[in-house]
Amino acid sequence: MPVPLKKGGKYTYQDYLTWPDEERWELIEGAAYNMTPAPSTKHQRVVWNIAGRIYNYLEAHKGCRGFTSPTDVVLDEHNVVQPDVFVVCDTAKIGEQAVNGVPDLVIEVVSPATEVKDRREKKRVYEKFGVAEYILVFPEREYVERYHLEEGKYGAPEIVNWDETIKIVTLGTDVRLWEIFEKEKPAEEDVL
Repeated sequence: MPVPLKKGGKYTYQDYLTWPDEERWELIEGAAYNMTPAPSTKHQRVVWNIAGRIYNYLEAHKGCRGFTSPTDVVLDEHNVVQPDVFVVCDTAKIGEQAVNGVPDLVIEVVSPATEVKDRREKKRVYEKFGVAEYILVFPEREYVERYHLEEGKYGAPEIVNWDETIKIVTLGTDVRLWEIFEKEKPAEEDVL
């Protein structure tokens, strides 16, 4: 059942809690965004691969917790998101039903249906609330855009191709993107 348009105002987290459990929604600045249809299998494989790498890292370096969608992140009463993969280092933000506060790292795996929202609305709200590192992964094009918050703003993204390694600054670790995209390791160049 679609959520009716709210007249004269923004949706709140309390509105969101009344919507059917079998539907997935996000609130960005009080606007409701339907998260259906389900993502492609390629999208989900990439999410799985990223989450696995982060899980392995966090197991060896205790302190932060990793999550995947569909986990609600309540930034404020008008902003509730479900990032594909995210990390929270302040465990006081982790509640029984949701994370209440800003994650340290957010990774969105972009699909054609969500690209504009991920690049515009979500980037804007993550910057506004102070997400330290925002990474967009493009499974179809096999590259990554990485944004790092400096003085309250995201600058130009770092662009990293599938055959390169990306530094996840928030965690202090490197991720080999060919593994994320399930490709053969690039041949090492001969050194003269």
